[in-house]
Amino acid sequence: MAKNSTKKQDEQLENVQEALSTSGRWIEEHQNLITWVILGILAIALCIWLVRAYVLEPKKEQASNENAVAMTYFMQQDYETALNGNDDDCMGFAAIADKYHNQEGQLAKYCAGVCSYQLGNYDEAIGYLKSYSTKEKSYAAASKQLLGDAYVQTDQLEKAAQCFEQVGAMKHDVLSPMSLLKAARAYEALGQKEAAKKAYKAIMNEYPQSEAAQTAAMFAE
Repeated sequence: MAKNSTKKQDEQLENVQEALSTSGRWIEEHQNLITWVILGILAIALCIWLVRAYVLEPKKEQASNENAVAMTYFMQQDYETALNGNDDDCMGFAAIADKYHNQEGQLAKYCAGVCSYQLGNYDEAIGYLKSYSTKEKSYAAASKQLLGDAYVQTDQLEKAAQCFEQVGAMKHDVLSPMSLLKAARAYEALGQKEAAKKAYKAIMNEYPQSEAAQTAAMFAE
């Protein structure tokens, strides 16, 4: 029994040695290939670093500076200059959004939507706000609510109500009850009384302390 066990161990050892020998030969035979693969991986990593360091980050900083200039006009309620820029110091949110496709470009797109809405260009506002994307909850809720408002201004009440409902589902303490109230009013204008009542009750149940809840209580019954 002991001899069989020893023989089995010897066979396993031989198999391991053979495998190691085979691997060693393969490595020797394909040394150039392995070297090129390693160099290729390093080159890709270096390219990624270079793009981040010398392309993406500088563009992000440049876009941020241009947004800041446009924002000064926006805060002065000069929406025309903030949106379209001037020949002096401001590129304008529209051009920034078109030029940059990073986070700053997305911010410019949202601001362009706000400016367009304030200028009464509701179709343009819809275009900007529909293509705007962010993971930040407050910006997402605010942009979607404004998109709903723009749909109201263009008599697209079904789409408006959908936007307001989406904001309601985001559970934003301030904007969600306000949007649900807007949704209820849009449904009333569409003659959808049950949908309006459901929105009013959602406000009272989920946001009982909000100002919108006081209004909703008057119309929920």
